[in-house]
Amino acid sequence: MSFKDPAPLELKRYIREVPDFPKPGILFYDISTLIRNPEAWQVATGRLAQAVSRFQPDLLAGIESRGFLTAAPLATRLGCGFTMLRKPGKLPGKTISHKYSLEYGEDELHIQADAVTPGQRVVVLDDLLATGGTLAASIDLLRKAGAEVVGASVMIELLALGGRKKIDVPVTSLLTYED
Repeated sequence: MSFKDPAPLELKRYIREVPDFPKPGILFYDISTLIRNPEAWQVATGRLAQAVSRFQPDLLAGIESRGFLTAAPLATRLGCGFTMLRKPGKLPGKTISHKYSLEYGEDELHIQADAVTPGQRVVVLDDLLATGGTLAASIDLLRKAGAEVVGASVMIELLALGGRKKIDVPVTSLLTYED
């Protein structure tokens, strides 16, 4: 990997904060304003690549759908494979599923049954770590598929929600917010 981080670029200034989305009382951190800026996106993916490379992954797994945005380009940059963790009915062929509880109900993720070779070193990626339910479920699903989950990485972590406590692998966060 040959990324050289330019003079410090404050990436938080490229994240748009959208109040009351998707429902009242929620402050949504929108990464679309970062990824559409070429300089900020290059710096962000370079920093993520440096963080993820220390896990020496064979495969990166992206959580639908914003996790795809970071996992796919990082897989190319790091020279490893990429697989998708998706909602039911989105993947062809035989899948392995995992249902999990969220604070507002239940959800389910799927992976193609042949997406992971048993023992493969996998890092799971998403855009945001909040309460940790989806990321923890993704790790459980990858383990069901035979992966050795060696880490997780997110663009944004909301520290006040304590999601990291639910994750039993090392987690790297590009940006953190206290509230």
